[in-house]
Amino acid sequence: MEGKAALANLRIVDFTWVLAGPYAARILADYGAEVIKIQPVAKWGDGNISGYFNTWNRNKLSLSLNLGKPQGVKIIKRLIQISDVVIENFSPRVMWNWGLDYASLAEIKPELIMLSMSGLGQSGIWKDRIAFGATIHAFSGLTATTTFPGQPPMGLGYSYADHVAGLMAALAILEAVEYRHRSGQGQYIDLSELEAAASLLGVAILDYTVNHRITSPVGNHPSYLAAAPHGVYRCKGEDRWCALAVFDDTQWEAFCDVLGNPSWTNEERFATLSSRLDNLEELDRLVEGWTLEHIPEEVMALLQQAGVACGVVQDAGDLSRDPQLKSRGFFVQADHPILGKTSFDGSPIKLSATPAQFRRAAPLLGQDNEYVLAELLGMSEQEIAKYTEEEVFG
Repeated sequence: MEGKAALANLRIVDFTWVLAGPYAARILADYGAEVIKIQPVAKWGDGNISGYFNTWNRNKLSLSLNLGKPQGVKIIKRLIQISDVVIENFSPRVMWNWGLDYASLAEIKPELIMLSMSGLGQSGIWKDRIAFGATIHAFSGLTATTTFPGQPPMGLGYSYADHVAGLMAALAILEAVEYRHRSGQGQYIDLSELEAAASLLGVAILDYTVNHRITSPVGNHPSYLAAAPHGVYRCKGEDRWCALAVFDDTQWEAFCDVLGNPSWTNEERFATLSSRLDNLEELDRLVEGWTLEHIPEEVMALLQQAGVACGVVQDAGDLSRDPQLKSRGFFVQADHPILGKTSFDGSPIKLSATPAQFRRAAPLLGQDNEYVLAELLGMSEQEIAKYTEEEVFG
């Protein structure tokens, strides 16, 4: 039985877009916060039906409002007065241009919590520069370390920095809510996505600070723990791979047994972990010769049964069929008014008394205008009709 939502009494005005900000707000919405997403007035289509938008905006409400008009700004200020948190991830000048900066909002709602998440933060010489995930990866040092030795930077294949910043933003808001619960005071949170990503390179920064040594990319071979073979190996099938690691001589013997003890496993150059590390390139070639004969699921099963660490490099299709994720109910479904039944990743955080709740799919553009305007703000039908005609609402 589901318990009461942990954040049931929290209302959030959400100005975020793309990934980092919407992800932060989605986490809070999953645990019961009423998140009202502020979106521009659109003159075409139904809006909000892309898979990307629906992934990051479940459990939210949508208010379509024209902030280019003074009436729109006045209405949003009324909403903020009855809300707890404002979150936005525009470049620093945007909220200020609307008169919705923290200093202005704190005058009408002193206990307000506001989080601004921008690429490079709200201060500093580069604060007005625009940055997306790939830019942050490059600035923070992640791109330079994500490649193989001696090769040009490859970078990450998805916006990892956005996910990290979104998680940190959700945590920061919860910290501020707890502080307000104890003190009655709100506060402003300035979150730099660059700094969030750079914080992940602590060891590299420390190594340079202490030893003046720049961390070099290591590919699939870890620099902090010796293992050989260790890497990602092609398997049977199109673009199929597995990751495996052999950490000591006992595991090496088990690994060789699984392979049927081919003659090369008895060669002196592979006799010890140290010698295997000295001959990694050739060892990787020979190991891949065996993995190519098997599908990755078979490689994983055989090696794990022998006590050797191994896992399938899963793609989205594999994840959707993963028996462990299915058995824990990780994937959830929601009914969308246009897209129909849609599947989403659930929450990895399992709270026994106040679990995540998946109440609704992402909203259509302006789907909740009537609720916000009439029920929350008490506007009359005449007012709503007048402002709709003036294109203040969508």
